[in-house]
Amino acid sequence: MHVNSWRVSFCSSLLSGLLLLGGAGCSSGPVHAPVDAEKARETLRTALDSWKKGDAVDTLQSANPPIYVIDTEWQGGAKLVEYQLASNGDEKDAHLFCPVQLTVREPGGRVSKRDVTYIISTAPKLTVSRKLF
Repeated sequence: MHVNSWRVSFCSSLLSGLLLLGGAGCSSGPVHAPVDAEKARETLRTALDSWKKGDAVDTLQSANPPIYVIDTEWQGGAKLVEYQLASNGDEKDAHLFCPVQLTVREPGGRVSKRDVTYIISTAPKLTVSRKLF
């Protein structure tokens, strides 16, 4: 019985140790690099200037460094007449949420103004996407 109690004690200790080690590595998820707010604003301005110039939405993917843009209005053929950053935006972890006032000429020719928010990321890639909700 002495050998069996030693095995039970050893196995129990080993299991406890493994559980402790496993728990030490647990986290709430991957940690993203914090957004570089100034670089994010520069990236947003570059994207909006490209749209205003009449470039296609994917033009900046061949820039150095590439900028990936997702904006359904731009993709749908609307032309950017004017824009103004409404503030410096809010930094939230890996993204900058930046409100922008847009003046857009729709494909039918109607000009309208709207307030939108762009979400910009600076790592691992430069991305600009319009917040949908």
